[in-house]
Amino acid sequence: MNIVLIGFRGTGKTSAGRLLARRLKWNFIDADEFIERRYGFMIAELFEKQGESLFRLLESDVINELGKLDSHVIAAGGGAVLKYKNVKNLKRNGIVFLLEADCDTVYKRILKDDKTGKTRPRLTVKNLYDEIKSLMEFRKPYYKQACDHTINTSKSTPEDVVNEICEILRSKAIIPY
Repeated sequence: MNIVLIGFRGTGKTSAGRLLARRLKWNFIDADEFIERRYGFMIAELFEKQGESLFRLLESDVINELGKLDSHVIAAGGGAVLKYKNVKNLKRNGIVFLLEADCDTVYKRILKDDKTGKTRPRLTVKNLYDEIKSLMEFRKPYYKQACDHTINTSKSTPEDVVNEICEILRSKAIIPY
């Protein structure tokens, strides 16, 4: 069994994922970081030089591989849910948590995070706030369809998110009390 975190960038997938893995004594994998290490490109560079379609192909290959693991906390890329086969592969051996936050919170978090701002590609020509708003709205039904549980992280610390995930996992007897 894996724990899979999905959601838009800036919702806390990596921060909460690392803490959750530590608490469960499992391994943590950020799918975007995994892709960057495996292929030797920053995602923004890959988008710029090769385009989004190649990235999505590589992402699907990696997600297929990650979905076969066991006892891992996996932070999927924000757009991974746009392909049904990715969702299927993540759910094959995983319980999927959607981490969501309001647009203003995501915008502020992205502005504060040097890594997200510099290494994650812009996906539209809109200003950052409008891009976030439109992409979040577009992806919302994909996220909702893919998840088993939803956690709003707008006003939560990563520790709060981990506590909420663990409570859900305990209630389903996935982890012990």
